[in-house]
Amino acid sequence: MEIITVPFGWLLNFLYQLTDSYGLSLILFAVLVQIVLLPISAKSKKSMMKMTRLQPRLNAIKEKYANDQQKQQEAMQQLQKEEGVGLGCGGCLWSFVPLLILIPLYTIIREPLTNMLGASAEVAAEIAKILGANTNDGYWQIAAAQAIFDDPSRFAAVPGITEQTLAGIDFNFLGIAMGNIPSFNVFSDAWVWNWAHIGAVLVPLISAGSQILQTQISRKMNNSLVTNEKGIQDKEAAEQSQSAQTSKVMMWMMPLMSLFIGFSVPVALSLYWFIGGVVRTVEDTILTKHYRKIYDAEDAERLKKAMEQDAIEAEKERIRAEKRAANPDGITENTSKKKLQKKQQQAEEAARAAAKREYDAKKGIVEEEPEEKKTLSGIADRPYCKGRAYDPNRYKNTEEE
Repeated sequence: MEIITVPFGWLLNFLYQLTDSYGLSLILFAVLVQIVLLPISAKSKKSMMKMTRLQPRLNAIKEKYANDQQKQQEAMQQLQKEEGVGLGCGGCLWSFVPLLILIPLYTIIREPLTNMLGASAEVAAEIAKILGANTNDGYWQIAAAQAIFDDPSRFAAVPGITEQTLAGIDFNFLGIAMGNIPSFNVFSDAWVWNWAHIGAVLVPLISAGSQILQTQISRKMNNSLVTNEKGIQDKEAAEQSQSAQTSKVMMWMMPLMSLFIGFSVPVALSLYWFIGGVVRTVEDTILTKHYRKIYDAEDAERLKKAMEQDAIEAEKERIRAEKRAANPDGITENTSKKKLQKKQQQAEEAARAAAKREYDAKKGIVEEEPEEKKTLSGIADRPYCKGRAYDPNRYKNTEEE
């Protein structure tokens, strides 16, 4: 965790010294963290969009091989490989990387003594003794940092304490104590109808409301990504996709979780979560539009090929329909190349013979027709028929005659 807490703790303290406002520094810190995580978010978004767009084609494979799980898995893996989508949960792992980083970031916010003010573990323990704080409370360092800011002389005698630690942190922001845990118990003696209490309650409420809006925006944009094998948007598949079902559940689960957590942790953590969510929504919108341009070009090319193939198939069907109409009985004719050539040759010879007879008739020339040679067996029109060339005088000695 120190790989993350040390540099980011320095960054948050630098922003606090720069702005002299913990709330403003926390807002800038949330924005910068999301910018740092942008490459990972882009990788996760790209993987998610590819899987979302492939959903209709994956569903078609499931229907086709519903009774053969092995072929179904092979076909799905082949499709994912062709489209460059991570197999198994490889593409999903990118979604968990920001979560692994966010956990140490929350530690920076709830332990400002050690992460922002640079107090050692021994110094922090001495401060806890002076305050009588329960170190098992995960947020005692926030109260301690505020107490040091309010009265630094109280802790000046702590061995090893530095001037940076003695500076403390002022958690007041816009009249709200960011180190306090919100409470809406109006019947409590500690409750006062003032901006400090009302503002602290509004932060987790606004955070939960923004979660609903963010989920709706994400769901609408993700549904527009679902296309069929021809690259046409498939609204029905989008509504039935796993991501759509997950979005329906998350649309209410995440805000409720955010609301519950918001009333269980200091206001600072709710503010950080709220600002981070807003920035993530903006990033998600920009990334979706960016990758959608790329994938829309791929869809256009796929749709073009599909239309060309449909046109080819339509033309073939038109030709087949014309042939069926011209030959309703389905009688087929031998159209081999040799047959066609022989038929054409016979037609030409017949035409020449007819023209010759017509010419001789006009000139009064009478030509005796040669005696037709008849075969003794076989079929004359079939040159390779057995008996076609039978001649009883084939081997007769003509010289003796």
